[in-house]
Amino acid sequence: MKLKPGFEEEYRKRHAELWPELKQALEDSGILEYGIYLDRETGILFALQKLEDDHSTDELPGLAVMKKWWEYMKDIMEVNSDNSPVVTPLEEMFEMK
Repeated sequence: MKLKPGFEEEYRKRHAELWPELKQALEDSGILEYGIYLDRETGILFALQKLEDDHSTDELPGLAVMKKWWEYMKDIMEVNSDNSPVVTPLEEMFEMK
């Protein structure tokens, strides 16, 4: 994902005030841990989610609360026509377990 320049603190503020209904939807999808990291030089946001076994986040984009969140965040992030964040899939190169 990519943050627009100058919105670093606003992004942090909005996530610090995460809506309870969105947090519940994320937890219901099986997310155990969720972190978002910023490369300040490029504005790129990297998200890392740890999911429970046999769970998926595939249904989250269809939820009304997720669409409302995207609408709320569209002014500070690069988004698609449906307001979902522009996401670039990454290729795993290494993992140590």
